[in-house]
Amino acid sequence: MTKVDAYIMPEGGSASANDAAPGIERSDAKAINSRGERDLYAKRQWVYPKLARGNFRNLKWLMMALTLGVYYVLPWLRWNRGPDLPDQAVLLDMANNRFFFFFLEIWPQEFYYVTGLLVLAALGLFFVTALAGRVWCGYSCPQTVWTDLMVTIERFWQGDRNDRIRLDASPWTASKVFKKVATHISWLLVGALTGGALVFYFRDAPTLARELLTGTAPAIAYLFLGIFAVTTYVLGGIAREQVCIYMCPWPRIQGAMIDHETLLVSYQVQRGEPRGPHKKGQPWDGRGDCIDCKACVAVCPTGIDIRDGSQLECIQCALCIDACNGIMDKIGRPRGLVAYSTIAHQEALVIGGSSPLKLIRTRTVLYLMLGCLVAAIMLAAYTRRSELEINVLHDRSPPYVRLSDGSVRNAYTVKILNKVHEPRTFLMTVNGVDGAKIEIIGVERGGKPEVTVRTDDLREVRVLVTLSRDNADALPSTSVPLDLTIHDTTSNKATARRTNFQRP
Repeated sequence: MTKVDAYIMPEGGSASANDAAPGIERSDAKAINSRGERDLYAKRQWVYPKLARGNFRNLKWLMMALTLGVYYVLPWLRWNRGPDLPDQAVLLDMANNRFFFFFLEIWPQEFYYVTGLLVLAALGLFFVTALAGRVWCGYSCPQTVWTDLMVTIERFWQGDRNDRIRLDASPWTASKVFKKVATHISWLLVGALTGGALVFYFRDAPTLARELLTGTAPAIAYLFLGIFAVTTYVLGGIAREQVCIYMCPWPRIQGAMIDHETLLVSYQVQRGEPRGPHKKGQPWDGRGDCIDCKACVAVCPTGIDIRDGSQLECIQCALCIDACNGIMDKIGRPRGLVAYSTIAHQEALVIGGSSPLKLIRTRTVLYLMLGCLVAAIMLAAYTRRSELEINVLHDRSPPYVRLSDGSVRNAYTVKILNKVHEPRTFLMTVNGVDGAKIEIIGVERGGKPEVTVRTDDLREVRVLVTLSRDNADALPSTSVPLDLTIHDTTSNKATARRTNFQRP
């Protein structure tokens, strides 16, 4: 069977991570097996990102601190909602089918709010991508943030790029074992903290923390904590850039979001070429500013060479800009050999022109308008949000009961959802059928047909509506409309639901 020469990484894809065998291009070395044949899939080459220094690296530190801080701290924030309600600011209360987010409370039947938020997030992502490419991937994506954290931990125990390369190439010693074990234990601790923080969103955090430490937490909490811990360890510590390159669909989708006016991290070819080594004192005439130091490759978390042009693996973290600017400062050349630029600007430079930055264009305006429309719809829905929901279900079997005195009785199941953060008492009445008497099961006979619903709770009651024989026989048909009205005894507001009354 013929081998397929199908998988060759871009030239210089991760050249700095591990040198290929002498005389063989690195991409070929990855694709050639022990029999001298090309494999369909290339073996993974470990990427050793070097610590970058500069404005974009500082921005990544800031985003890491903010995102991790929000994630780990948010379950511990308190929010006073009144008696009988949880005081955790953000809580997915699965036991009671509620989602609390500070002042906002969402019930299952209001899940369209979550849908609206997801649509807004998607449109925001489209808008940002149209402006500046995959900046979400470079700074805010959970995979990027946790991978950056894992690399920072690895760098703490094993040293920077060159130290880690030498350590992996060296024989196993007590020092190497200690560094590797310490790294993986630290990764597992981060995974455990990550899984622990996530389960805290589903139950009162201080209570669950005590239960986890004392071994009294529900088994499901330990199960999901373990799943999240292992997932974080594998994806952030082991898989790393493989997730971004092979598992994540966004690199393939985002190609439809960018155009010639999108800001992308770019190598200025017209200024950098022809590249080559340069010694101090040599003239710069007849050559480019790139000295082929591969500093941009060394800091790249996905191991690509930005000088090869726009690539799927690039997450637009801009660390290569910091690395290149540092080199330019050392050799006395202007900064910006690697910089944010647009395809239109690059094409204009080739012919000696320029192209101004166009932030306002059809797709950015469209994404912005759609986002504003969705936000307006959600705001309108929230302002019109009801504080009371009622559901009335007529019994189907039997649809009516003929009592011994000849009167006819219909039974209903009434569900009352009180969304106000205080108990409420409701008085029930019926309209549309003359002479109808209402009775609530559980309420003392002869008393007012009232029902009290606790704070932020759903109560289900059985309601009986009875008509005397004469009134039932006087109905124009065997099924007539009936309005069951619920009055709030405090605010005197009335809410009616239409059902029907049936007779023989």
